Amino acid sequence: MAEQTLNPMQNRYLSLDVLRGLTVALMIVVNTPGDWSNIYAPLKHADWHGFTPTDWVFPAFLFVVGNALSFSLKKMGKLTSSQFLPKVFKRTAIIFLIGLFLNGFPFFHYEGDKIVFNNLLDIRLWGVLQRIALCYCFASLMVFYFKKSTVIISSISILLGYWAILYFFGDQPDPYSLEGNVIRKLDLAYLPVKNIYKYYPIPFDPLGLLSTLPAIVNVIAGYFTGLFIQKNGNNLSSVWKLIFVGTVSVMIALVWDNYFPINKALWTSTYVLCSLGYCLIIIGLLMLIIEIWQIKRWAYFFEVFGKNPLFIYVLAWLVISAMGVIRIGGKSLKGIIYQNGFADWLSPINASLWFAIVYMLIMWAIGVVLDKKKIYVKV
Repeated sequence: MAEQTLNPMQNRYLSLDVLRGLTVALMIVVNTPGDWSNIYAPLKHADWHGFTPTDWVFPAFLFVVGNALSFSLKKMGKLTSSQFLPKVFKRTAIIFLIGLFLNGFPFFHYEGDKIVFNNLLDIRLWGVLQRIALCYCFASLMVFYFKKSTVIISSISILLGYWAILYFFGDQPDPYSLEGNVIRKLDLAYLPVKNIYKYYPIPFDPLGLLSTLPAIVNVIAGYFTGLFIQKNGNNLSSVWKLIFVGTVSVMIALVWDNYFPINKALWTSTYVLCSLGYCLIIIGLLMLIIEIWQIKRWAYFFEVFGKNPLFIYVLAWLVISAMGVIRIGGKSLKGIIYQNGFADWLSPINASLWFAIVYMLIMWAIGVVLDKKKIYVKV
């Protein structure tokens, strides 16, 4: 099929919308297994160092936040600082507060058969939406106020500087360990233990303050990718350039990994490059299939998620959390549905997976209804 170049002003690029929807769908599947003790390996995060397909999902979402920023700044770029800053800070605050709300929801737990309301002062401070909010905020400020060359140099400096910070301020001989990393030290310096993530054997938040710094680069990279696609159009040249740069980024990450491990929990600079590389490769392949080969009927499935990404993500979190605390006969609603709808006829690992898939499809159906009614919830 012949190459096709579209006028950037006429097309928002379906491939970018599909990538955004793909990340939301995967986030739902990863976050809602039927049984957390039965999960296929690709749907698990790396235990510490390493990279799995699941480790790609969150940075990919930050990448598409940057894509969207490349479009929105066409309008906001004409604003004065007094007009621009309130818009960015308002959006940042709303997303951050929604994240805090999700961390606290459903605000109570059971002690035996007794309902006990949680202490709101014990809520975990950091989370997925909080990181998205801060990364969006700082990336927006950088691309609005600085020249492109300055933003690029600043991004490279962030990745190298972050490496130095973790190495020199972490505990030797292993500054990249759970116990010795400086991210944990910093969070413990300003936060009570009760407000820190409780998954690990010791207090440590993989979405802590310091590790937000390199995550900003994921958004910046998405921003420049959006600009590149708009400028160069949907053609084979763009596809090959994206795939080439993506491949080089992954290779650099793998070589650098010998000195600075690829690690999602620490959000290392190598992790940024690795996840970014796969984003570029995947967006290149999506452009090839959707924009150039014009094979796009399947794309609507992911478009649905991409049109209401934040709303569907939040709804999925709220519903599954509510299902976990609604009790019928002493059992949670989620447990009853999982046991009687999946676990009683599937193997444990497949039952857990299919619960997540069906749940994701229910969220998709809600998204379809919203799309048909032209309801798009934006912040």
